[in-house]
Amino acid sequence: MRTLSAAAALTLSGLTLTGLTLAAQPALALDVRESARIAAPIERVWEQVGAFCALGAWHPAVEGCTLRQNGKATERELALKGGGSIEERLQASSPAKHWLRYGLVAGPLPVKDYVSTIRLTAIDANTTRIVWSSHFKAKGASDAEARKAISGIYTSGFEGLRKSLTGQ
Repeated sequence: MRTLSAAAALTLSGLTLTGLTLAAQPALALDVRESARIAAPIERVWEQVGAFCALGAWHPAVEGCTLRQNGKATERELALKGGGSIEERLQASSPAKHWLRYGLVAGPLPVKDYVSTIRLTAIDANTTRIVWSSHFKAKGASDAEARKAISGIYTSGFEGLRKSLTGQ
């Protein structure tokens, strides 16, 4: 029968404890950041983006939007094409600086603790840069799948926004 020395047992014990500690850590937060150039003045783009429920008019995955007050909080319910809905809460916005931040309340997205920001910057008098970013943890999907889903929402939104602004 073989026995371990005290030093070997401590080392193995330390590795086991380290492994258990790492396994007990909460899931790491993920970030997604997409950007696009929009051929329109910043004020015109902000008219489409700045109103919290306006997303219902330009995002291709959204059939409609219902705005409501929940106490002091402003919330929107996005009715999705094909069924289902997403509920989000406005956290902050700055019309003067052209940004808004919101968080996910409920919905079928493979994320939790989701907070997103949409920010506009004028490139020149007729071109706007839009940056749509978020911070979240994957839920019910791998990190890569969650990132891909959120990234796809943003990039398809950019295309919908372009179409809405050009009338095509």
